[in-house]
Amino acid sequence: MAAYILFDTETTGNQAQDRIIQIGAMVFQGKEIEVHNELCSTEQEISVEAMEVHHITPHIIADKPPYGDTVFSKRLASLNHPENYLIAHNISFDLGMVEKEGFVNHCQLIDTVRCAKHLYPELPYHRLQYLRYALRLYKEEQKEAEKIGITIKAHEAIGDVLILKLLLSQLTKRCKETFPEEKVMEKLVMLTQTPVMMQTFKFGKYKGRIIEEIAQEDMGYLKWMRKNLDLDEDLAYTLDHHLEQF
Repeated sequence: MAAYILFDTETTGNQAQDRIIQIGAMVFQGKEIEVHNELCSTEQEISVEAMEVHHITPHIIADKPPYGDTVFSKRLASLNHPENYLIAHNISFDLGMVEKEGFVNHCQLIDTVRCAKHLYPELPYHRLQYLRYALRLYKEEQKEAEKIGITIKAHEAIGDVLILKLLLSQLTKRCKETFPEEKVMEKLVMLTQTPVMMQTFKFGKYKGRIIEEIAQEDMGYLKWMRKNLDLDEDLAYTLDHHLEQF
């Protein structure tokens, strides 16, 4: 029976040297639900910017085990098989963090950011907290938290995993409606692997403008962006598509 591992990390920062200091996860297998919410220590200094977000300070993790000694680390290793699903919001970041700890993934991956972009292209943003309110997930979270037995705290890994669980339910429903002939989880895996054709710019001097229109008006700007900026996969894919047309 397949296991579905929803997880989120809090970290010392978002640079190459940064490490995990909190892991939140829910594991669903049949009717069983496991909840993991663990702090962990690291030799890497926590950046002030990271503390500003998650409020985890050095003294909070001083006596905690390193990530490799957490219960979740060992559980993830035991579930690391191709029939299981590893699920996160912007999974490349969280997966990258556990990979720094020596994890080599064999699970199927579902990125709820990428899936949300495919399934809700009309929404201007696809951040987890934006989706929490845009899709009205917040109306269900307290009831869901009580059922599972967790406490919701802002910017805590397990709290974000609860929102992730509600979002995944919404995405599976939308996926069934959009692709009624396909197997839902397999389709979400495929959508995760498929770049998104973005419709509008999210930043820059043309923020909010339709990318196709700017391609016709100012192709030089698209060329400049592609050459000079560190773009995410979706925006790079979109710009390449338009640049190939000219």
